[in-house]
Amino acid sequence: MNTVPETAEMNAPLVTPVKTPDAIKPKHKGSARLFENPVLERLTHTHIAGPLTIFFLVAAVSLYYSLSRGLLTGLSAFGLFLGGWLLFTLAEYLMHRYVYHIDTSTPARAKFQYTMHGVHHEFPKDKTRLAMPPILTVFVASLLFFIFRFTFGNAGFGILAGFVFGYALYLFVHYALHVYAPPKNFLKFWWHHHAMHHYKQEEIAFGVSTTLWDHIVGTMPAKKGK
Repeated sequence: MNTVPETAEMNAPLVTPVKTPDAIKPKHKGSARLFENPVLERLTHTHIAGPLTIFFLVAAVSLYYSLSRGLLTGLSAFGLFLGGWLLFTLAEYLMHRYVYHIDTSTPARAKFQYTMHGVHHEFPKDKTRLAMPPILTVFVASLLFFIFRFTFGNAGFGILAGFVFGYALYLFVHYALHVYAPPKNFLKFWWHHHAMHHYKQEEIAFGVSTTLWDHIVGTMPAKKGK
């Protein structure tokens, strides 16, 4: 019985191979498809207003509840809020540097890195992939509540408020950096800082909402010569 010989087309994978960071070239139009399943693919896109609203509401409710129930005083809530905000800036830096830019020495790592962050470097102007979808945002906010509440007790309400406020601020700043033209004032510094990370060297400028940890760790872009 004769059999039909297999061809390269018959054996071709259904999903487009994941690109490594070295192969990614920024494109200013379009969007990548990450999942064959249309539901999963749809969940990777979101409007920035959804996550921002959720995080700001969580911060406000956390502060209101803890203050109205006498769990925190005004001064302690303010200090814990600032501490939570500072904690988020460190988490932002570490996540961006060591998780989003994880070494892609294996195919599994390369796929993880591209899905989590590499796609953003390839399509930096894709407004629908600058934040987590609302369902994932609710999960993250809930997880953070349980972590801070059971780790720090009543103080966790203040820390949570500052942390998620910092998260919302990060989302807003990151969205502005990619969607709007740089202003002609001192704020232009943020645009330049993030552009250096995207278009010049991915191993520097990991801070988005603040450059504090880039200064401390030593990953600030080199200053231009006169």
